[in-house]
Amino acid sequence: MTRTSKSQGIIVCIPKALPPEMWVDAARTATEINPINHPPIERLVDIMPGPAQIPLLADVPEPLLVSVLTTKYWYTDGVHLTVGFLDNPPAQLRKRILSHMNAWGQTADVTFVETATDAQVRIARTEEKGHWSYVGVDIMHIDRDKPTMNLESFTMETPEAEYRRVVRHETGHTLGFPHEHMRRELVNLIDPAKAISFYQEFCGWSAEKTRLQVLTPLEEGSLYGTPHADPNSIMCYQIPAAVTTNGEPIVGGLDIDPSDYEFVAKFYPKSSGAPAAVPAKPAGKRRQAKTSSNGGRAQQRVRSSSRSTK
Repeated sequence: MTRTSKSQGIIVCIPKALPPEMWVDAARTATEINPINHPPIERLVDIMPGPAQIPLLADVPEPLLVSVLTTKYWYTDGVHLTVGFLDNPPAQLRKRILSHMNAWGQTADVTFVETATDAQVRIARTEEKGHWSYVGVDIMHIDRDKPTMNLESFTMETPEAEYRRVVRHETGHTLGFPHEHMRRELVNLIDPAKAISFYQEFCGWSAEKTRLQVLTPLEEGSLYGTPHADPNSIMCYQIPAAVTTNGEPIVGGLDIDPSDYEFVAKFYPKSSGAPAAVPAKPAGKRRQAKTSSNGGRAQQRVRSSSRSTK
């Protein structure tokens, strides 16, 4: 779930996840749909003798631990999902939202089509509930009368930039993508004491909540792709300079960037076999990755395959 701190103009994000009692069943579903979702055996061997190696998972039983490390991607022969709107917004608004969801299909076999009945992706616009989506195939475990995505208060008056930043981000979650700012490479740039103080002042978060949402990285052993995080990814939110160790913000993404397009094309390839052209960033929106604390520049990478653990 995303929230904007108006006094700071930054965005904080709380992932939407199934309750723990549903994790095992959801992991089984994910593995049946796409076997690659199952954690690699060698990784399970590494962690089972000592789950305390993973922060916050020390007391998690083994079946739950496996489910935590299970990714939530769809079939690799394409993602074709139906979309319904729970509050019956105007046709023009529905069309606009769908157009941004389908932006992921520029390079990949991904389509979202509106339906009036039994939709797989169900969108609400409930106020005071933020922006969020369940991750990938987890939406199959949500009651059919409940939303799988919320776009708080989106209307035709909402700026186009917000459609690109929010709708495309939440659709990335629906496709199975995690939060990029929770990669260890980016979490390591955050000063824990500064972060706890900042999010307590501007978001009202407890120290425990800040540790969970900002300071505990995704388990790198369950990731696919190159080892470098992409701070310009649409799946990465801004982390303010006030909480980083080097005084530089983690810039965050405003739109699907080239590495996002490259990954989705590889994971959900078009059936034609012809390589899809990666859309170029508009000149006005091209941004450079910030220099890390050790002086190295974050490199572009193919999107990781994982999800937030909470």
